[in-house]
Amino acid sequence: MANRPVFCPQDTSVDIKNIDFKWHPGMAVSQKKKSIASLHAEAQKEGINPILEISTKSDKKLGRDLSAFNLKILTSKRGNCFLESAYQGSKEFTKGGPYLDIYNLSAFEAKTDSRLTTSGEISSFVFDGDEWPLTPIRAFYSWLYIQALGQKNYIYDEITKYSGFTDIEFNPKKSINCQAYSAALYVSLVKEDLLEEVTQD
Repeated sequence: MANRPVFCPQDTSVDIKNIDFKWHPGMAVSQKKKSIASLHAEAQKEGINPILEISTKSDKKLGRDLSAFNLKILTSKRGNCFLESAYQGSKEFTKGGPYLDIYNLSAFEAKTDSRLTTSGEISSFVFDGDEWPLTPIRAFYSWLYIQALGQKNYIYDEITKYSGFTDIEFNPKKSINCQAYSAALYVSLVKEDLLEEVTQD
């Protein structure tokens, strides 16, 4: 058994439901998909339906498209780039960075760039000339993700149909930022008519 969060849009925030489900071990995509199906089945018993998995392992095209490894964001200084690359390239460390050339890399290359682990502790984020502090802890990543979604009007009708979002790769014991959380927050802001205000702030 395993436990993972399901992120549900609620007013201007995100309700986090921690769900126990059968985990299918292994790195194969087929195993990941089995775990996703198990998680969603258990979440649906709790009344959360429909649910969208947001990752490269999603069985829905929308879920795969919204993965930070596939989703792109248009920046004023670096052009169009993968969201994951923009996030990693915006990190400023105590001994270097931000490394703006990372913006031009693929998402996988960006996440595995050796400088991210040899430049000391993260001190802040710098994006399009604006500096972001480390707290609140999810603020910069969520804003960046919501900004990217706000640039793609075509997904509005599709994403707002969902009552919950998951990311099978996200383990809250090991990570903080989560694309599924950010997607749920986006839907909350859309439904409260606050999206434009947030993306411009």
